[in-house]
Amino acid sequence: MSTIFGIPTPALYGQILIGLINGSFYAMLSLGLAVIFGLLRVINFTHGAQYMLGAFAAYLLLTYAGISYWPSLVLAPLLVGAVAIVIERFMLRRLYGLDPLYGLLLTFGLALIFEGAFRHWFGAAGKPYAPPAQLTGALNLGFMFMPIYRGWVVAASLFVCLGTWLLIEKTRLGAYLRAATENATLVQAFGVNVPLLLTLTYGLGAALAALAGVLAAPIYQVSPLMGSNLIIVVFAVVVVGGMGSILGAIVTGYVLGVLEGLTKVFYPEASSIVIFVIMAIVLLVRPAGLFGREE
Repeated sequence: MSTIFGIPTPALYGQILIGLINGSFYAMLSLGLAVIFGLLRVINFTHGAQYMLGAFAAYLLLTYAGISYWPSLVLAPLLVGAVAIVIERFMLRRLYGLDPLYGLLLTFGLALIFEGAFRHWFGAAGKPYAPPAQLTGALNLGFMFMPIYRGWVVAASLFVCLGTWLLIEKTRLGAYLRAATENATLVQAFGVNVPLLLTLTYGLGAALAALAGVLAAPIYQVSPLMGSNLIIVVFAVVVVGGMGSILGAIVTGYVLGVLEGLTKVFYPEASSIVIFVIMAIVLLVRPAGLFGREE
């Protein structure tokens, strides 16, 4: 059996694949956080709960309505996005212009409420959610066997991340959103409904988290704790990439996921802290993050 630095190549490639999968979820979740913070200046601690809600929405749609995985990829983000729009309209909107700490405290409290409610109704144990029949099995790549569903997750997350980046950076709607964060009064003077734009932005960020939850359900199972177990790592990814940077969230999500996977091969004891070590180093050298802008 061939080896690289004394590590069997199947084990190394397997950890790189796991890193890419984890990085896919890091990228999608940090992308949603970056969209919300970059355009609304809200540190959305509810993001982990919205990720969990997306997974539970898919699970409940299948269990009680017989709606399968593929429709759930659309329906679950729409449902969670609608809940987020209600939160923005009646709660977050009252905090715009105040210290971001108020938004963080509100969203942190909402996250605890959502998690506690679902733990009460469904318990803390994970619920199985089977992948669709079309994505079962594995592909022989010659150097390793790759589960088809995990390959689909990586491809789907890349498509969603790049599509969101193009929407924000390369379209007229994205230009309106970015301009509204700089001078909302001027943009509104041109006839743009800025409050509606901000509401839809928060709904989009929550929908991205929910979509990640649906993609994660067949891999990690559906649990009320799945969001809280991930959100701290995702915040670290956002800080490394730069708060509010769309491109930074995508790139650092994948890169840090792969680095975490490689650390499990070469130095397993550090795999759970490597992302936070990188965050500390980046903050010391470049406090705005790798892709962030100095205020």
